[in-house]
Parts: sequence; structure tokens; C-alpha cells
Amino acid sequence: MKFMPRSAWDARGPKNITRLSSARGVKVHYVGSPVTSVPAAKCSTGCRNKVRSIQRQHMDSNGWSDIAYNLLVCEHGVVWEGRGARVMSAANGSGLNSGHYAVCALLGNKGLVEPSDAMLNGLRDAIEYLREHGAGNEIKGHRDGYSTDCPGGPLYAWVRKGAPRPKGSTPAKPTPPKKPTPEPEINPTEVMVKQLPTLREGDRGWHVKTLHYLLLARDYGGLDGVDDTTFTPAHTNGVKGLQDATGLKIDGVVGQKTWAVLLRVA
Repeated sequence: MKFMPRSAWDARGPKNITRLSSARGVKVHYVGSPVTSVPAAKCSTGCRNKVRSIQRQHMDSNGWSDIAYNLLVCEHGVVWEGRGARVMSAANGSGLNSGHYAVCALLGNKGLVEPSDAMLNGLRDAIEYLREHGAGNEIKGHRDGYSTDCPGGPLYAWVRKGAPRPKGSTPAKPTPPKKPTPEPEINPTEVMVKQLPTLREGDRGWHVKTLHYLLLARDYGGLDGVDDTTFTPAHTNGVKGLQDATGLKIDGVVGQKTWAVLLRVA
């Protein structure tokens, strides 16, 4: 199934949502007004603009909370997400929206009036997608139960036949979802190292005290009787010895790399 989520056509956010846990099936619609065909090469912009225009009309002119349909299908067989699955439509008529999801073919009453094989396959993809999300087996036209010409003669004839796929076509294989990239494991010690200050001779404070006892833990014996809160020349010598032994730059300054060695994370 060629599926375009709301984000792909820059859908406006709905004013409110009414959830629908299940339905008897799907009702098929068409746009009804004149519709112009779009070349396949321009589907991503031309058909996208049609869907955006429908949402604009439904929200701004009709005052509805969102585009009325759950899904829309263009002549190229692309399924465009409208309200989406498990959301009540506003397309079937008063009192009828809880019974069926609504799928709209981008067909008109003039211009583009005949569904292409690609569109029929896309409509079938949309119906099966909604069946995976609580729709029952019924497939009806908008005119079933509501006084309207929708979804037009050619499309309604297809609905009356049971909405079959065109001859010679095969069901579209769903694209398997991509496996999410696992979040990297967070090493709390590495996080702490990045938050530690750079220390050099003359600095004072409890970070120096931490350094003092980490040097002792690394078997440096030159700190007997030395103030453990002041970075002294004795600490500098100990840091340089550690840096020399571990291949770090020998400068006597305790930066992230030296802290990492002191804390045994590198």
C-alpha cells in the first residue's frame, strides 16, 4: 500500500477527535465537484494539494473539526490519511458516522469521473487497512442510507460488485515497519565525566578532593600529608604520571579524558 500519513501533506491539527473502536464496515465516497486529472509525476504535489483543499473546505467553510474522511485515494492508488483509523468520520450523514468508516476517491462529477485500476486497488488497500483497525466486512456507498448521488455511477457500480480488485492485479504487500533504532545505553559515569570541571594546579574545592582520593585509589603514593582540597604540585605530578602511563597528553591538567581514566571508563 502506498500510504501518505497526515504529516506528508501538512495536515492541520483537528479541533477535536471522537474515537471509534469498531464499525460495521466502510462507506465509499467521491468528491462530487469537478476534478481534474493529475499526471503521475506530479502526484506528490497535485494530489496533495487536492487533499489539503478538501480539508480547508471542511474546516473553514463547513466548520467541521477536520477533513471528513478517514482515508482518501487518488487516481494513482496512493492512500492519503485523513482522520485516520479508529476516528469517527463526518462524511456519512447525521447519525450514520458511527456505523462506517469513510473512504473518499478523488473522483468528480465532471472531468475525472472514471476510477483507474490504480485507484480501485488503492481503495481496496484502504478498505483492508481499516478492517485491520476495527471495520467490519460491509462495503457500501455513501448513497446507501443517505440521499445523494455519491459516490457516482461508475464507482457505485464497483461497490455493488463487492469492490473487487481489477483483473490481473494482486493485493499490495504491506511494507513491513522499520525496526526502531535502539536507544544507546547511557553510561551514567560518562554523563558525570562530561559535567566535571577541568582542574589545574591552584584550584580548590571538593572536585579537587575527589581527584585526591582517585589518585590514591590508583596507587599514587606522593600525597601523604598533602591538603586534599587544593590542587598542589604533588597532585600535578600524580596526574602527569597517570597521563604518561595511559598515553594521554602529559600536561598535568585534569580534563574529560583524564577524568575518564581516573574513573576507569576509558
